[in-house]
Amino acid sequence: MKTTKSDKRFFESTRGQIVSLLQGSNKTVNELAEDLGLSDNAVRAHLITLERDHLVVQAGMVKGFRKPHFTYALGPEARGLFPKSYDALFNQLLTVLKNTLSPLALKKTLSEVGRKFGMNAAPAESLDGRLAQALAALKEVGGAAAIVKEDGRVLIKSESCPFAEAVAEHPEVCKVAEAMVGEIVERKVIERCDRTASPKCCFEIGLT
Repeated sequence: MKTTKSDKRFFESTRGQIVSLLQGSNKTVNELAEDLGLSDNAVRAHLITLERDHLVVQAGMVKGFRKPHFTYALGPEARGLFPKSYDALFNQLLTVLKNTLSPLALKKTLSEVGRKFGMNAAPAESLDGRLAQALAALKEVGGAAAIVKEDGRVLIKSESCPFAEAVAEHPEVCKVAEAMVGEIVERKVIERCDRTASPKCCFEIGLT
């Protein structure tokens, strides 16, 4: 994930600075106030907003001079604000695999990775239920797809791609999502993804 301009502006704000401080370790209001040069009450006001947005959570208690103090930690929504090296690592891994394996072996390997992802989905009896599980699985890896029915076909389409940073250089990576969807829906799936400047997912679901 790349840090956007809005993320950068956020980290320049007081609330963003609090989130940055909590990335290193859990802290009390007093510790945050000392680090930021603010009053305890000012820090508490920011923490209320950050807690509301699930960026910060209370993590426990520590002994204080007069009474215990709450410690604060990063919340579940805060992790996505920080830049990660996953894209670069994934691209490098694919480059090594392409230099090591034959094209057929590479596709089989990527398909196996996708099937492993698909095995984690909760079972569903109906096709509609399995399609919903496929959408949830794509969302979990960073996609935002929807079911589209057109010309007698059932498609899973997305205006974005969870592997967008990789597909331009390594189009084979679409086999991961294709196999994952196929494993979940229990039908033959053909990827028809758009790998132009702004990659978009498209998977055609077999009706039999």
